[in-house]
Amino acid sequence: MELRQLRYFLTVVDEANFTRAAERLHVSQPGVSAQIRQLERELGQQLLDRSGRTVTLTEVGAAVLPYARAAVAAASATRDAADAVAGLVRGHVGIGSVPSAALDFVELLADFHTRYPHIEMTLTEQSSENLLEEVRTGRLDLAFVGLAGESPRGVACRVIREEALVAVVAGTDPLAEKPTVDLGELAARPLITLPRGTGIRSALDASFAEAGLHAHIAFEASDPRVAARLAQRGLGTAILPASEVAEDDDRGLVCVVAIVPRVSARLALVWRAQGPLSPAAGALGALVTARP
Repeated sequence: MELRQLRYFLTVVDEANFTRAAERLHVSQPGVSAQIRQLERELGQQLLDRSGRTVTLTEVGAAVLPYARAAVAAASATRDAADAVAGLVRGHVGIGSVPSAALDFVELLADFHTRYPHIEMTLTEQSSENLLEEVRTGRLDLAFVGLAGESPRGVACRVIREEALVAVVAGTDPLAEKPTVDLGELAARPLITLPRGTGIRSALDASFAEAGLHAHIAFEASDPRVAARLAQRGLGTAILPASEVAEDDDRGLVCVVAIVPRVSARLALVWRAQGPLSPAAGALGALVTARP
C-alpha cells in the first residue's frame, strides 16, 4: 500500500468523480483509476461504488476513509514536525465554525498568520452536527461547535465559552416588562431559533424535553441577527445567546429577558480523538485556548 494510492483515494472521495480528481491531482484519469484498483486489490475489498453518476463509498470504503485521512495527515505531519523542531512551523489547518460563534475570527486568524506565516488556513461555516462529522472523518483539523449535554463521540473537546440563552422580544411585547420568563410560558409562544444541528437548538430542545414541554418553532434562522430582527418585528420570541443580541435601549426595539431555569449552550473547540494533531493545528489550538 502506497501513500500515493491513499491520496488518490481521498481526492476521488472528495470530488466524487475520477475526472475531477485527476484534474486536481494533475495526473491522467486512467492513472488515478489504476492506482485505486491496485489499492482495492491489496485490501481485497471494493472501496468505491462506480455504478452511479457520482462515485460513492462502499461500506468498506466508509470504514477505511478516516484511517486513510489519518495516514496521509500523519505523513504530512512528519515533515511539519521536523520543521517545528527547527523553529519553522508550516503546513495547513482546516478550521470549521458554527456561524456567529461569538469569536472574532478575523483577529484570531490574523494573529495566527502573523505568528506562523508559512501555515495555510481554510475556514468553513456549517452547523455543529456537520462540523463534528467533518472532524471525525478528518476533513477538518479543528472546529468551533455548539454543544448541549455530554461531549460528542469520536472527538476531544475543550469548552471555550458557556453562555445562558435568553428570550428576545420586541419592545412592545408584554414580556418585555418582565425580568424573567419560564419554559412553560415560552411553550405557549411562537419561537424563533437556530436550525436543528446547532448547539443552541440542541440546548433548547433538551430543556423543553426535560421539562416535558413542546416548543412551537415558528421560524428557523441560521443567522442570530436575522432571528433577533424577526423578534423585533413581532413575529415571535427569539431564543439566542445574550452576546448575539444588540439591545437598543434608546429606541426600545429589542428587549432581552432571562429564562428560568437557566438554559445554556457551550462553545467548544473540538478535534479528532484518535491520532495526534499536526504541529500546525496544535499551534492554532494553543493560541485559541490562550486567548482571554
